[in-house]
Amino acid sequence: VRQHRDVHVVMGNEACDLDSTVSALALAYFLAQTSPAPKAAFVPVLNIPRADFALRTETTFLLRDRGIPAASLIFRDEIDLGGLHHAGLLSLTLVDHHVLPGADAALEEAVVEVVDHRPLERERGPPCQVTVEPVGSCATLVTERILQGPPGVLDRTTAALLHGTIVLDCINLSPAAGKVTPRDVACVSLLEERFPELPARDAVFGALQAAKFDVAGLTTEQMLRKDLKVLSGDEVVIAVSGIFEDLETFLLRPGLLQDMEAFCQGRGYAGLVAMTVSFNERHEPTRKLAVYSRQEPLRGTLCRALEEATTPSLLLQPLPSPWACVAAYAQGNAVAARKKVLPILRAAL
Repeated sequence: VRQHRDVHVVMGNEACDLDSTVSALALAYFLAQTSPAPKAAFVPVLNIPRADFALRTETTFLLRDRGIPAASLIFRDEIDLGGLHHAGLLSLTLVDHHVLPGADAALEEAVVEVVDHRPLERERGPPCQVTVEPVGSCATLVTERILQGPPGVLDRTTAALLHGTIVLDCINLSPAAGKVTPRDVACVSLLEERFPELPARDAVFGALQAAKFDVAGLTTEQMLRKDLKVLSGDEVVIAVSGIFEDLETFLLRPGLLQDMEAFCQGRGYAGLVAMTVSFNERHEPTRKLAVYSRQEPLRGTLCRALEEATTPSLLLQPLPSPWACVAAYAQGNAVAARKKVLPILRAAL
């Protein structure tokens, strides 16, 4: 700010999963390498506090594996985006999301580009450049962008990060999991062609999936924070947590109800939707849902919205729950990941 240096931040969403992290790192690197007369410093920002990074087990694993030290990363609590924007120095590129949460609404006018793979929830007029395409991984869109750029920019480290991310995000490119598209497959193949020394897909997927599902030793609060999205309605805020173990196992955690209560109270959430996922040896997902709220009307509203949803239909079957304030379901439509469920919940709020 003192030197009036423009800063171009590339930032993923607040769940800060592997896709968000690698998309931000790779795109910021590409922009820094290819921008004419760079007035700005290009800074990838991981959209969580540094203290939460240890919970992103698949991300810490891949970056460590590729020799990228955590000390070289910049986290959301280490950069004053509001101050930079106020000083007129901030440009913001959003990857893996395109709507900033309410708390960041003031930064909206700094957004110059969006690269995302979710359905568009709000239009952005020029001069904002918008790339929103229905692919399995946002890293696919970043890879396409880099491959269309000047030759020689893509190095082995960036290629390995993008390759691992797309393979994990698209469940090892398995059609049964319902996430992969031909563009994801094409990008993985191109990366493997350019860099034949990349490890085999199965090995990459196995290692990253094991790291992602390694929740041993996490407290309930850490599990709820590990892959967290927050939705705001007019009156209420709810948490939507991705949980990487079977729902029955999760519901049997000692002190779970008290922990969920403390988690919601401490953060001002009126309710919590836990979306669990586990995979069989054929990479087919099993998805289940738990809806927690002490407020019966809110719980009822959320449950009805999920039960009656048609775009897509979740094919929910009620499961026994140990508590009246928690509704549990098996989700028959196993390809409807959280991306598809969030708009249903947002509309209900």
